[in-house]
Amino acid sequence: MAIISLSYKYLERLTGTDKETILKRLPMIGSEIERIEEDHVDVEFFPNRPDLFSVEGAARAMRGFLGIEPGLPKYTVKPSGITFSIDPKLAKIRPCLASAVIRNVSFDDESILSVMALQEALHWAVGRGRSKVAIGIHDLDTVTPPFHYKASPRDRKFVPLDFTKELTLDGILAEHPKGKDYAKIVRDFPLFPLIVDNEDHVCSFPPIINGERTRVTTKTKNILLDVTGTDQRAVNVAANIICTALAEAGATIESVEIEGKTFPDLAPSERTVSVRECSELVGIQLTAPQMAALLEKMRFGAEVVGEDKVNVQVPCFRADIMHDWDIFEDVAIAYGYENFAVELPPTFSIGKEHPANHIAGQARAVLAGLGYLETMPFTLTNERVLFDSLRRPRLAETLHLMHPISEEYTVVRTDILPLLLEMLQVNRHRELPQRIYATGDVVAHLRTGQKLAAAGTHPAADFSEAYAHVDAVLRELGIVYTVEESKDEAFIEGRRADILMNGKKVGVFGEIHPSVLTAFELEHPVAAFELDLRAVPGYPDEPDTLLRRGQ
Repeated sequence: MAIISLSYKYLERLTGTDKETILKRLPMIGSEIERIEEDHVDVEFFPNRPDLFSVEGAARAMRGFLGIEPGLPKYTVKPSGITFSIDPKLAKIRPCLASAVIRNVSFDDESILSVMALQEALHWAVGRGRSKVAIGIHDLDTVTPPFHYKASPRDRKFVPLDFTKELTLDGILAEHPKGKDYAKIVRDFPLFPLIVDNEDHVCSFPPIINGERTRVTTKTKNILLDVTGTDQRAVNVAANIICTALAEAGATIESVEIEGKTFPDLAPSERTVSVRECSELVGIQLTAPQMAALLEKMRFGAEVVGEDKVNVQVPCFRADIMHDWDIFEDVAIAYGYENFAVELPPTFSIGKEHPANHIAGQARAVLAGLGYLETMPFTLTNERVLFDSLRRPRLAETLHLMHPISEEYTVVRTDILPLLLEMLQVNRHRELPQRIYATGDVVAHLRTGQKLAAAGTHPAADFSEAYAHVDAVLRELGIVYTVEESKDEAFIEGRRADILMNGKKVGVFGEIHPSVLTAFELEHPVAAFELDLRAVPGYPDEPDTLLRRGQ
């Protein structure tokens, strides 16, 4: 989810209505208000609507939804006469490029913050952490066209944004904060992507950092936009969203020629949809004119072409429209969720708590009583966190994602404890003691079960603390257990033990090994334990299905 800060002053100016009306109706377009502050509101938008990740985009949507300006937004693109060349050596590095010239920009503090926030939000939602798409916004008046996207030697120097000295490209990866954050995207390439002007001044080192020379300020009037990446469709989507957002703020858009092709293309796409199918799916009876009017509220172009057909023009910034049903969803939003009749389901049944959830609830109650705070770590992680950082061998039974969106989320967790240590790492600067726990699903051998893990960090955390808390939890859960010395390398030798039930390992506890603490940048000892909840009497699975490390 993306949380966007919307300035009241800027939002009212672009929307043409008051903030009370906006705040009342904003949740109805598919958003959730997180915080209402004195000068702005923080709103959470779904990642499938990156066109709303700016004040300009939200204002455009609200003008249609409130009936102030329904229908398709139209954007004029004039030729700039500026060209961009692409070095063939980039074909296996970062080959895709889109660009535009954006003139007559009028930046103030609110608008410049909005465009920079949009840039970063698109890096996350469309760009997969800049690996797929990276966006550069430059002061056009500081450079000289034409521009060149080339593969550069790693010893090339320029002054990166927010620095005053020149660094080599390798030096930027080692010293600049953005270089450290995103080095993994390019560091294995022999040459690095670089955008330069006709006088060889560096505009940007995508996907890492722009040059200080082209910094955008409130005095900037004309912008050069570059969007680079590995997927041309995603690159085009990001370019269209940036261009149309600035056009909403009053700027004019000019095209750039890249290797004989013109960018950006802000023309709408078209599709013809069925009124009958929409009515059946949404659950309301619509005529073609009614459906067209509702679509115009959502900023589509819509024309009735028959009793059962509406021709729909989809704005260039709506990358989420991939099926007729996506359009039907917008019809429902425009109709108003509050206007749908409330009905009881045609069938009725009595539900009850699943035994596995009941057991997890008992465990949560015990840990809360011991002073632990519940957390909800992600189900997805990576093998570095799950195994390497804990000095544990990688397991063949780990479930891998076929198409992971980033290097951070490549497998489904087999244990919960590593994720708790990762959470302690994030909060290592907060006051001590910290005691956290989590329960939830784990997957191994294509079987899903539930585990419980807890970890506490403070100067006096030790094996005795872990043992005492494990004993309290197991007694309350009705588990008759024994312990024996463990060989789990995540814990300190001599301060670790396995939990056995009927001779089978169902958990482990102890004091975390110093090497593991170093891997998670933790400065204080950690006492921790993990338990397979399928060992608890009454769990619906058979004991033989327990996930057992090393068995």
